[in-house]
Amino acid sequence: MRGAEEPVTGSETAGRRAAAPRRRSPAVTVLVALVALGLAVFAALRVFGLERGWPLVPALAFTPYLLGLALLAGAGTGLARRWVSTGALVAVAAVLAAAVVPRAVPFGVTSAGGPAVRVMTLNTLGGGAGAAEVVALVRDRGVDVLTLQEVTPDLVRDLSTAGLDDLLPHVDDHSDPRGAHGSTIHSAFPLTDLGDAATGGDAFAMPTSLVRLPEDGNEDGEEDTVEVTSVHVPPPLTPSYADAWSRGLGALAEAPDSGTTRVLAGDFNATLDHAELRAVLDSGYLDAAEVLGEGLRPTWPSGRPVPGLTIDHVLVDPVTGVDRLEVLEVPGTDHRAVFVEVTLPGRPR
Repeated sequence: MRGAEEPVTGSETAGRRAAAPRRRSPAVTVLVALVALGLAVFAALRVFGLERGWPLVPALAFTPYLLGLALLAGAGTGLARRWVSTGALVAVAAVLAAAVVPRAVPFGVTSAGGPAVRVMTLNTLGGGAGAAEVVALVRDRGVDVLTLQEVTPDLVRDLSTAGLDDLLPHVDDHSDPRGAHGSTIHSAFPLTDLGDAATGGDAFAMPTSLVRLPEDGNEDGEEDTVEVTSVHVPPPLTPSYADAWSRGLGALAEAPDSGTTRVLAGDFNATLDHAELRAVLDSGYLDAAEVLGEGLRPTWPSGRPVPGLTIDHVLVDPVTGVDRLEVLEVPGTDHRAVFVEVTLPGRPR
């Protein structure tokens, strides 16, 4: 037994300090708990489709980035030994990964056996996209159907001057001097105007056309048709626009089934993390990019140092095949063009 007069050595003091538990900062504990709670609420909104109105609808577009944040936060709380928060963040990351990661995994049919149709869509940013560059893309990719959004009459004339009419002579022209309100459909094949899918006075034009493919492309001589809509849903950046956004996507989800193969191509101002867009898919479509495992490629904004979002889509009928997809830069607009080659279902022999 050590006497009272015997000094404590330095090595013994160090050992006692090492054995004593470290005091955790309550402020850090509270901070990481709040981060975990916030991300858990976000994950619940995403999983159960509870986002309604502004600002929740715009926030959900950043779900892939929140997945990355949850992973980083989980690693940080683990190093800080806040185990409850770490467990919550691991669960959040798993839930968000289950929603996001499948978009990078190819699935589905890549060829349906019927004639091929090459579709390209582009938001022209109020008619600012370069007409010559758009026509060059149409020519180089052999585009059969082009859907444009935010089209002005001036842009329609510029495209014609640049030679678009020689490549795609048929047009369903719903252009508008207000720019954001105008949309068009251009086709190498005859079109029948089926009206406008937009609803409400504040809606943007969403023309729908029946595209009649040539009969000589089929062995039985029968005509194939495709119903195409140039989609432009208002951006949900204000409370009133968020309401218009919801109505626009709702109209697409409730469109009657005409029995014809359908394609929705354009600026949905929504990602696959939005419940409203998932409702459109559930009504009878597949996202072409997701089919090919390209569902995380950003389409907006182009040329800006901000996180990119996938808001431009080509949605196809599940009976079609998706053979190819490209996301293309176009000068004069902050959107990228989306090019997709699809094949219609083959006819039974």
